[in-house]
Amino acid sequence: MSSTSTDRSYGGESAAGRTARRRAALVDAAATVMSDGRWRAATVAGLCADAQLNKRYFYESFPDLDALADAVIDDISGEVVQAAVGAYLGLLDRPLADQARGAVDAVVGVLGTDRRKARILLGGAAGTPAADERRTEAMTGLTAVLIEHARTIHDVELEADSLARTAPAFVIGGSAQAILAWAEGTLPVSRTDLVDDISALWLALGTAASELARSRLESGTHRVE
Repeated sequence: MSSTSTDRSYGGESAAGRTARRRAALVDAAATVMSDGRWRAATVAGLCADAQLNKRYFYESFPDLDALADAVIDDISGEVVQAAVGAYLGLLDRPLADQARGAVDAVVGVLGTDRRKARILLGGAAGTPAADERRTEAMTGLTAVLIEHARTIHDVELEADSLARTAPAFVIGGSAQAILAWAEGTLPVSRTDLVDDISALWLALGTAASELARSRLESGTHRVE
């Protein structure tokens, strides 16, 4: 069977590899434009020029600019989840404090060392309504991951109390603001201190919230239907 131009290998790189490389170049170019607050003025031609690609290659990966913006946000949020969960799973035999610190350090490693990613995911850059909606969905997903983790640590019954939802959302929001400020250079602490402080606050709030929720459940008040 003869090879077609779509599956032929050039210079040792497969067709799929070339497509993935071009997609990554477009995502990277879009991330820069989005983080600089220039997305509303972005064009396919401009992004392809930034990525050093012919305009026709845009459409092999994305139908339009909104799809590219979604991909940027999804890639960043996916990287955050993968890093945090990977760090946590690697520390299951360690104390909870070590697990929390490992997860926070992994998140900071993704967002705190690339200001573009922090701005895009954590709300530091202006975007289109569609991009902002996608960002909200991504942050909601991260909150859901933390909620599920908190339930396994503290007590599954605590999901009956509103704090099971409020506390993780509070933690995500506060952590996001701290990491964004650090990435922007307006929070003058070291990375070590940032990670130590955020993980300590996670643990303190988690413990306090679980104790308060447990007392509410025992008294039969403030339950979520």
